[in-house]
Amino acid sequence: MHHLIKDIALSVGFDACGIAKAEAVGDDEVYLQKWLDKGYHGSMSYLERNFEKRCNPTVLVPECKSVVVVLLNYYPSKLQNPQAPQLAKYAYSEIDYHTVIKTKLSQLETELKKHYGEGIINASFQHSFVDSAPVLERHWAQQAGLGWIGKNKQLIHPSLGSYVFIGSLMINLALDEYDSPMPPRCGKCTKCLDACPTSALQPDGMDARRCISYLTIENKGEIPAEFKSMIANQIIGCDICGDVCPWNKKWAKPHHHSELATNKEVLQWDKSKWSELSAQDYKIYFGKSSVGRAGYNKLKQNLEQLEMGTTTF
Repeated sequence: MHHLIKDIALSVGFDACGIAKAEAVGDDEVYLQKWLDKGYHGSMSYLERNFEKRCNPTVLVPECKSVVVVLLNYYPSKLQNPQAPQLAKYAYSEIDYHTVIKTKLSQLETELKKHYGEGIINASFQHSFVDSAPVLERHWAQQAGLGWIGKNKQLIHPSLGSYVFIGSLMINLALDEYDSPMPPRCGKCTKCLDACPTSALQPDGMDARRCISYLTIENKGEIPAEFKSMIANQIIGCDICGDVCPWNKKWAKPHHHSELATNKEVLQWDKSKWSELSAQDYKIYFGKSSVGRAGYNKLKQNLEQLEMGTTTF
């Protein structure tokens, strides 16, 4: 069963799959509580809610026995002009990655039902997840043998790097075999910590309040003055800590998923073109993309506050 499930996941288009036993997250529950107590989550109060569900999938999805975790490579074949305002690479695609992965998870679910019956899924509860529910996705990816959580707090797959989306499907099927957690392989490397311009990466965890991704998306007010000169030309998200990672430099390869096709015109925009972006153009170019989640006003605010050329990477 273990290998068949993984083969099916690959057949519907995922790049990797691992399976972990559904159980309480153990030490990560303690880590999460301490992280929240320090206020490192900033204004993301939703991370405080559903704590028990977040730390135990059998509470989130009753009758769940196994967590099937899948990865989808999203590293693009072409990059933006480095001097232009930058989108994080996850936001390059014209279609929101949530939509892409949910579609593939639905396909995976359909195929698993064919092999194991309708009872494999608890249809009374949400059971497939993509970055928008109380699920510790990176924890489960590590438990499922798909990589380790690096010093930049991202999942690093040993042959894909960290530019991967994570999805999970919780099933009511206990397996005789599960994948083994992967131990960290960062060693003494501190390139990501050294490169972070705002020092968001701390020894005791990432302080989201200082993270450029948080500042350009989750933070609803103006970017604090102390950080304005540090964010370089990032306008939605940030890839600085990922780009310097040796695992990405060696293993990150362009994806081949047509669903994640990029808008080549947007990749060629310069600063002036971004500055001229109207609300109507925003709907045309980003209405169905991950950028659309930030909203036009937030994007324009980030562009207005941008201090180009103050930092070089």
